[in-house]
Amino acid sequence: MSLLPTRGAGLGQVFRIPEFRALWFAELVSTAGDQLARVGLSVLVYGRTGSPVWAALTYALTFLPALAGGVLLGRLADRHPRRTVMIVCDLARAALVAAMALPGTPLPAVCALLVAVVLISPVHAAAQGALLPEITPGVALESALAVRHVTNQGAQVCGFAVGGLLVAVLSPAAALGLDAATFAASALVLWLGVAARQAPEPYGGLLAASGRAWWADTREGLHVVLRDPRCRVLVATVWLVGCSVVPEALAVPYAEQLGLTTSAAGLLMAADPAGSVLGAWAFMRFVPERARQGAVGPLAAAAALPLGLCALSPGLGATVLLWATSGACATACLVQCQADFVRALPPHVRGRAIGVAASGLVGAQGLAMLLTGWAAEIWGARAAVAVCGVVGFGLAVGLAAGHTPSAVSPEDEYLPVGAVRASG
Repeated sequence: MSLLPTRGAGLGQVFRIPEFRALWFAELVSTAGDQLARVGLSVLVYGRTGSPVWAALTYALTFLPALAGGVLLGRLADRHPRRTVMIVCDLARAALVAAMALPGTPLPAVCALLVAVVLISPVHAAAQGALLPEITPGVALESALAVRHVTNQGAQVCGFAVGGLLVAVLSPAAALGLDAATFAASALVLWLGVAARQAPEPYGGLLAASGRAWWADTREGLHVVLRDPRCRVLVATVWLVGCSVVPEALAVPYAEQLGLTTSAAGLLMAADPAGSVLGAWAFMRFVPERARQGAVGPLAAAAALPLGLCALSPGLGATVLLWATSGACATACLVQCQADFVRALPPHVRGRAIGVAASGLVGAQGLAMLLTGWAAEIWGARAAVAVCGVVGFGLAVGLAAGHTPSAVSPEDEYLPVGAVRASG
């Protein structure tokens, strides 16, 4: 009996693939641990310094170095066996986080260790993203991506909630120790559950043997993403739709502007993740496979439009519904964009290209949050969210005009960018 999901099967059918189960579980454990560590770090740093600035800086360091890590280090996912890259990254992160948890570690050393952890993370993500199409080929890829979106959202929410409880009951150092243990557990699961594969072989093996400089490899990843029109539109759509999380950063001032309490801000912050879960499920359940590629442009616009409607001054219930709708459309769009993007990439450069795309997403989200925060200072949070939605809608419509369905069917082998499936 085939281990691959059948056409029209639900999301759960992808768990019939043993290697995907291992990959999924390893990611779930480490993601929950990451959220736990973020809580622990914030409490640890604030407890030592009493400074909100230091606490905010430390939290920012859990995101910002990923900008450089994905672009500069993504090549490692193409130069070495991808399972090996993930295991080494997990073990390295376990050691670094464990060092952060040691009593008496100076604060500058904690920050330096944290930067190293975050720099390594995009390498793991690039190797995982590049390996996923080999583990879940054909129509299983969209299901795998949708499942990962759903479980990552849940792991983040649970990690923050449980992290707060554990830090209160135990200590920030214990939370960091548990995070280190999750990385070690992830490495063990990958070693036991994912088959060993050779490093990707470039055309004729010449590229791997050429010994080119790191910058040349990095430049090739950038060129693959930016030179091919289809890849360029897909990755730009991912970066744009990723900015739909911006309202979460403005949830507290938005609730205050509505004259509501902080509990209302919690509802607003939960709206996007809840919509994301529903959107991933509904997209895979109700949208036919033949229509999914063509839905990317409309979904990108639909993710921005509800935010623009905040200009109409909706109440709390309507705002929650609008933000949840935005999250649902954004996640559905991301699932298909990611699948189409990966299929368009030559296997030997897939890790670098995914690293570039992931770094661009982090940068786009950071820039969008900075700009909307500045706009909220001037016009108020509600107007800032509305402007974000209107601008996003206009950009999405422009990108939709340049989006063309891929010539690569989910049933085909993965072809190099620009290649056309042979007829006959």
